[in-house]
Amino acid sequence: MVGAFAAGWFMKPTLGLDLSGGTQIVLETRDADDGTEANAENTDRVVEVLRNRIDSLGVSEATLSRSGENRIIVELPGVQDPTEAAEVLGQTAQLTIHPVLGVDQSIGSTNGMFGDFGNAPADEAKAPADSTAEDSSTEEAPAAEEAPAQEAPAAEPVDPNDVALTLPDESGTMLMLGKAALTGEQVASAEAALNEMQTEWMVNVEFRGDGRDAWKELTGDAACNPSGDPKRRIAIVLDNEVISSPEVVADVACDVGMSGGRTSITGSFDSEAANELALLIEGGSLPLPVEEVQRQTVGPTLGAEAIEASFIAGLIGVALTAVYISVTYRFAGFLASIALLCYAVISYAALVALGATLTLPGLAGFVLAIGMAIDANVLIFERTREEYQRQEKVYQANKSAGMADATEKEQAEAAAGVLTRRRRRAIPPNLLKAFTVGSQKAWSAVLDTNVTTLIAAALLFFLASGTVQGFGVTLGLGTIASMISALLIARVLMEWAVSRATPARRLWLIGAAALVVGLVAVLSDGFSLDNWLLLVAGALAVLAVSVAVIPLIVQKFPASSGIAHISVVRRWLVEHNPDLMKRSTLWLGITGAITLLAILGVFVRSPNFGVEFTGGRVMTFSVTEELNADQAREIVADAGYPGAVVQTVDDGDISVRTGQISDEEATQIEEAISEQGGDVQRVSDEKIGPSMGDELRNKALIALIAALVLQMAYLAWRFRWSFGLSTMLALAFDIVLVVGLFAWLGKPIDGVFLAAVLSIIGFSVNDSVVVFDRVRDEWAHSPKKPFREIANTAILHTLPRTVNSGIGGLFILAALAVLGGSSLTDFSVAMLVGLVSGMFSTVFVAVPLAIWLQRFDRTPPPHVVKERKTKQRKELRVAREKTDGAVV
Repeated sequence: MVGAFAAGWFMKPTLGLDLSGGTQIVLETRDADDGTEANAENTDRVVEVLRNRIDSLGVSEATLSRSGENRIIVELPGVQDPTEAAEVLGQTAQLTIHPVLGVDQSIGSTNGMFGDFGNAPADEAKAPADSTAEDSSTEEAPAAEEAPAQEAPAAEPVDPNDVALTLPDESGTMLMLGKAALTGEQVASAEAALNEMQTEWMVNVEFRGDGRDAWKELTGDAACNPSGDPKRRIAIVLDNEVISSPEVVADVACDVGMSGGRTSITGSFDSEAANELALLIEGGSLPLPVEEVQRQTVGPTLGAEAIEASFIAGLIGVALTAVYISVTYRFAGFLASIALLCYAVISYAALVALGATLTLPGLAGFVLAIGMAIDANVLIFERTREEYQRQEKVYQANKSAGMADATEKEQAEAAAGVLTRRRRRAIPPNLLKAFTVGSQKAWSAVLDTNVTTLIAAALLFFLASGTVQGFGVTLGLGTIASMISALLIARVLMEWAVSRATPARRLWLIGAAALVVGLVAVLSDGFSLDNWLLLVAGALAVLAVSVAVIPLIVQKFPASSGIAHISVVRRWLVEHNPDLMKRSTLWLGITGAITLLAILGVFVRSPNFGVEFTGGRVMTFSVTEELNADQAREIVADAGYPGAVVQTVDDGDISVRTGQISDEEATQIEEAISEQGGDVQRVSDEKIGPSMGDELRNKALIALIAALVLQMAYLAWRFRWSFGLSTMLALAFDIVLVVGLFAWLGKPIDGVFLAAVLSIIGFSVNDSVVVFDRVRDEWAHSPKKPFREIANTAILHTLPRTVNSGIGGLFILAALAVLGGSSLTDFSVAMLVGLVSGMFSTVFVAVPLAIWLQRFDRTPPPHVVKERKTKQRKELRVAREKTDGAVV
């Protein structure tokens, strides 16, 4: 606990962009035209080129990483207007340098004018002042607009087979280009700088490797043509667009070219244009073309509000859960609440220590797991209560038979499990023994419930992506931490509380430590509230008194422990024994009607699949002038988007969902809203391409199918195939109910909804596992009873646990639904419905189906399996005794 507290205190969590604010862009590489495959190796090369571009933009703490074979995730913290970044990243930058073969007179210029040989280009290529080119100090040729009119030289015919590209230059003249002489990989650097007179901007380019010789040869060939001839020009092409087509200066000799591997591009550049050209050239060519498939932008205010809302909801939920569990289980519940706080510290420390990214759904999963962490303690407490009641019945029966009470020594030996030859005595019930036996009996159910939850968390982590994947991480860490808190921390606290006495040596050690620390504190700083050593001494003194007094109080008043009696509800259920399974056909009929109504909702009102599954764009705008949904919908429709889905969300914000639109079109919608909405700010922006939507939808289906198959396989292995199949059918009912409800309400079915459904699967299976674990136990003890009666008894014994565990989750989810905002409301509603549905389906769907399927299940009953294993152990023991020569 000290280590966990230190990690949580000194290490900062890694917040996802949906909490910290910023932009996430997902790019996907494609196979290149030259046959280069979009594999992991080539995608890594793309990542390096993109990292250089991001660094040149000046974005701090930006991260780029490859996801899978051909996907790149770019995170830009603090960037709220990602248009520039998206443009720079999205440019394929297939940089090539070509010789100009001539002007295509048949096409002319893009501005309607035919190409003119007499017009010089807008910029020139020349050797820099420190290059080895001859006469590098020669005055530059004048620019096009300054060149004197001259008669165009006669154009020589160009062989069409030599033309690789025909593209317009900067002025619109269509140039016929030869095959690429250089590529972006041969460019070493490009830098914007002022000329020697500090009057004009230019771009200095340096080549590397064989690019030096290629540049020399290219400029030498171009220099053989007269000034003003298009063939003297060199075209720099980026993504099939001529970004510069300078003419080789007159001082470069024919067949000599520019040596030194450097050149300068001059022209009518300003600082911004020169730097942009240098960035594109130095960024180099990507080995593969890339496509933007997803973009998400979240404002810092929205993330801060989500953190605050989740924190408040977590505090309220934990407080209500602690109060409820303390009232229900008294002192044992209070100790479980302390273990619950320890669980929160451990899971948070594990989260920050592993460097896991905390996202918004992940934060919800962290808060939700706190409420469900109490489940293991509830299981143990209920089993302990049963064991204590059994001991009480045995004790009363022995007393009625005339037995004398056992001595304290005999009671201690019986509690410790020591076998001694003694007279028959009536041994009173023992809290420590009851807790130990109850923990052992609850272990199988605790293990199975946590394994099923871990299966759901693993599916989220491996099959989901983005923020939903973060939910799986926190849910998995929370499940492991809950086992530690319940099986280690809570158990240590309970065993200390119900033990008969604390060893005197332990008390003396704690008291001596408190005295020493107190003396050091007084001698160093005296009696001061700022003296932390004095506070430590006081805490040790309180601990010493508690260790000495609390076990005595619990032994004197066993009822104060909370595990010495069963609840009133459970006592009523055991005494009256209502036959819930008598009307199993009725329960299945009601289930069928609810299922039919839910399926009808899917067909009557088509599910509102979120943008994650369909592709498109969702933007949220904050406005200063209040607008209702109808007004905002009319504004967006008048802007040219009548098919957009417009809704109002928290605090009057406007949510607009469209198909695939560009950044310019998104800005157009924002400007239209600002005309009536006052000051408008885009607080969130999510853009997903169609390929990404298809992939997410397919992953969702795979995750659901995998969850059902794995859960059924695990339950069939741990129990019986009929139990596993009935549990899966009950889970299918839960899923259909939640999907149908969201279809009727028009709620979005997106990645967060998927996280809720998979969580429902894990938590609903928990209830079924507990019930069927009890069925197996009851069946082994009463093998001759009808299976329907056995199942009904198991339900009555586990119903209080189901309710008590469910209430902890209900407190958390209700707080998230009320305080979590729109981003968590849908998640909380889905989980609330699923949690209640899971409790219903376990009792009234899974068990009735198991009763019906039992007639087809030929698997041996638990007592038969137990007898078979006992017989095998006896046979092995007899065989060993016959072979080792021992006489017993």
